Amino acid sequence: MRILHTSDWHLGHILYNYDRTEEQADMIRQVIDIIAEHRPDVFVLSGDVYHTSQPSAAVQTMFAEALMKMHLAHPEMKIVITAGNHDSGTKHEIFRTPWQALGVHMIGNLDREDMDSHIIEVPGCGYVIAVPYAYERNIPEGFFQQLLDHVAERNVDQLPVVMSAHTTVSGCDYRGHEQATDMCVGGIDSLDVAELGQGYDYLALGHIHHEQFVHTGHHNVRYSGTPIAVSFDEDYPHSVSLVTIDSHGATPVVQQIEIKNLHPLVSLPPQDAVPWTEAKKQLAEFPSDNAAYIRLNVEVDDFLPPTANADAAALTADKECRFCYINTKRKREQKVDARNMTVNEFQTIAPLEIAQRYAAAKGIGFDDDMEELFGTTVRMVQEEERVQEDQ
Repeated sequence: MRILHTSDWHLGHILYNYDRTEEQADMIRQVIDIIAEHRPDVFVLSGDVYHTSQPSAAVQTMFAEALMKMHLAHPEMKIVITAGNHDSGTKHEIFRTPWQALGVHMIGNLDREDMDSHIIEVPGCGYVIAVPYAYERNIPEGFFQQLLDHVAERNVDQLPVVMSAHTTVSGCDYRGHEQATDMCVGGIDSLDVAELGQGYDYLALGHIHHEQFVHTGHHNVRYSGTPIAVSFDEDYPHSVSLVTIDSHGATPVVQQIEIKNLHPLVSLPPQDAVPWTEAKKQLAEFPSDNAAYIRLNVEVDDFLPPTANADAAALTADKECRFCYINTKRKREQKVDARNMTVNEFQTIAPLEIAQRYAAAKGIGFDDDMEELFGTTVRMVQEEERVQEDQ
């Protein structure tokens, strides 16, 4: 069985007030070309189709048209789409039945009663178990293993088994994600891979934007990563994964296929911050015909000049690049009180660290129990916001 695995398209994403429709449409065109060339048996998109749970009509139309073009590029291919934590599971389910007539399977919500609703058989090739994002406490204990066991009963010909999930797996490389720790990335708590059961040949993961195998000793647990960068900190190549599995129990063979971005995200300088005068010089020297988004990494002692953003915008007025923002970094020896942070600093620091700094400023100890309680509260608020957006 051949699987084209991708995730985290984040359609409708706005980058510092810049609409990204053009580059996202070009990404979709590249994916369709890959389908036409390699003709996989299954296309798997492991969550976060959209950037918000309330995408515009234009963004939903772009995705619907993409599905139609993918189907036309290879009509025999099964298409499996699961909802991620950025998506509305309910919206995924609305047109589930008519989509199935074209071999498109939209899985938005967990169905605890009908396990077959999560299992897509690819005749003569294998099985895909599609599990959408769900808040951890809403997932029945042993649910993943029950699905795998159910497929094992049906899989008398020992065909390959793929499972798709949208979650954080312990030990993954979450570089590029804001407000991420070993315990939680993007509001999703880390799971030990053992909690996802045994019996799959390939675990197609979504949520983490950096493509990677998660090291488990079996070389079959993989994040495909997002096909185009969502933030400037995703300073690594982006791709989709073409996966070949010869038979049940065989080790998957993965080919990364790079996706090029019409408007790459570029930081000046790429790594360390520099003084404001040097940052302006690098921006002034940036090639006029490079249609990149630009972030400036600037080291400051106190605050930037009040005209800094206007000066940067003026330097790019006659260039094709798009100035986004100035990422200020204080000198390493400086420790900033939470009560005196700039707006940019406040937005880029995890809520837990802000709480810790505030507690330290007040002379209050922040022990492990307080950290756990605070983290639980933050995740409950995030889930409540998602539920409200989904209604």
